[in-house]
This record gives sequence, C-alpha cells and structure tokens, in this order.
Amino acid sequence: MISVDDVTDSRLDDFRDLATADRRPDRPGGRGLVIAEGTVVVGRLLESRYPVRALLGVERRIGELDLSGVDAPAYVASADTMARVVGFHLNRGVLAVADRPVQPTAGEIIDGARVVAVLEGVQDHENLGSIFRNAAALGIDGVLLGAGCSDPLYRRSVRVSMGHVLRVPFATFDEWPNGLDQLRERGFTIAALTPRADAVSLRSLGDFERVAVLLGSEGPGLTPVALAASDLAVRIPMAGGVDSLNVATAAAVAFYELAGKLSSADGRYLGGAADPR
Repeated sequence: MISVDDVTDSRLDDFRDLATADRRPDRPGGRGLVIAEGTVVVGRLLESRYPVRALLGVERRIGELDLSGVDAPAYVASADTMARVVGFHLNRGVLAVADRPVQPTAGEIIDGARVVAVLEGVQDHENLGSIFRNAAALGIDGVLLGAGCSDPLYRRSVRVSMGHVLRVPFATFDEWPNGLDQLRERGFTIAALTPRADAVSLRSLGDFERVAVLLGSEGPGLTPVALAASDLAVRIPMAGGVDSLNVATAAAVAFYELAGKLSSADGRYLGGAADPR
C-alpha cells in the first residue's frame, strides 16, 4: 500500500481522466485495460485470471480487500485526490485496472459446454453486464458474441455484471451467422428467443443434450438472418397486453428454464443462496 497525494503522479496514469471518453483505456481504440470499481467488483477482479496492474482507493476501501498474493501496487489517496485524478467523485471508493488475458476461442468454449448464450446486436452496456451476471448465476457455460455486440469488458458492463463478466468465458464469432454452424456441428440445438406468436413456448420444450440460447438486441430483436440460422424459435409466455421483456430479463428466464432442464437431466443441482449484492 502506497500513499499518494500528488494528482500529477505518473504512477496513477492508468486511472486518469476516466470521465473523458477519448482517454478511457477501456474504450475501443484505447489500451485495452479492464477497469473494476467498488470493493465487490474489485475483489472479483483480484480473484480472476486477469493480471492486475494497480489499485487506487481511499484507505477504508483498500483495507476491506484481501491483497494477499496480489502482485500489484495499491495506491491510497484521499477522496479529493482520487476524484481529481479520475475526473469525478467515486462513491465506491476504490478502482483497479488489469490487462486482458488471451481469451478463449469460440470453438474452445463450445467444446466444453452444454448450454451457452449467443448474442446478436446487444450494444447496451448495462444489458450486456446484466446478461453476464445472469449467466454466472444460472449455470450458463459461456457467452458467444455475434455481430454488433459491445465489448463485455467496458467499465459499465463490468460494473453492472458485478464482476461476473470476469468469470464467465466469452468469445466472438469470426463470421456471422455462419459461426452458428460450429454449434450445430457439435450437437447443439440453437433456440432463438423471440416474441413471435408462432414460436414454441419455452415451457413446452423437450430435453436437449446441448442447447444455445440466441438473444437479440433490445427493441428490434434478432435479425431475420439470425432467426433463419436457428433450429427453432422460442418464446416466453406472457400475460395479455405485454409483448416483450427487457433482453437481460428474458435471458434470465430462458437461462433458468434451459439450464434447469439440463441440470435435472444429468443429476446436477443449481443450488446455493443468491448473492444480493
């Protein structure tokens, strides 16, 4: 733990001017760093495979973290100094930055999975973070990104996911929607989630050996190309007068239903108390 009070200290450059979009290290075209904020998310970053570069926080928040085995400096500053470096007052009181490790390929995720989420056009960072949090909670083995998706490691996505984006493996398809053929070749049934009236009810689905849940963007949903490339269209039954759900909410319902079918089929149990944080 290293005390700092000079806002121009070059050792704090990874944390500098985060309110200025074109200087953000986690933005497209930036340095590719991962930024975590708050003790819960920073703690998950410290437990992950992401190589931590440094931490910055007020003394109380830094003290709440388990830094044993962390080979990175932890800079302790006043709230005012931290705000002047970062560019805004951070209520959560602590930040950490990390490098990105080599991500798995889509094929590597598919080979070891039974149930995966496949996203197309999910650009909203909060929806993306929520989907990853739901995936971690409900036993999804990985997330595969199709065309038009935002970066899951953008700071807001990391925060909204409560750091779970750091533990759920993800990869980007090189070709879309042709990448879906990799799933089908390995025995996956591709179930496209859509509010279409002719879609099969999620409740009436049978059992599958392996299943991929295909989810589209908020509003327009899946493109006709993606729907045509799926094996079946699936809908969530809803009360009259409601035609759709937020994509992250719809994902949670589908994950619960499909992961539950697979876990009951092979004797697994998705148990444990929910983490309210």
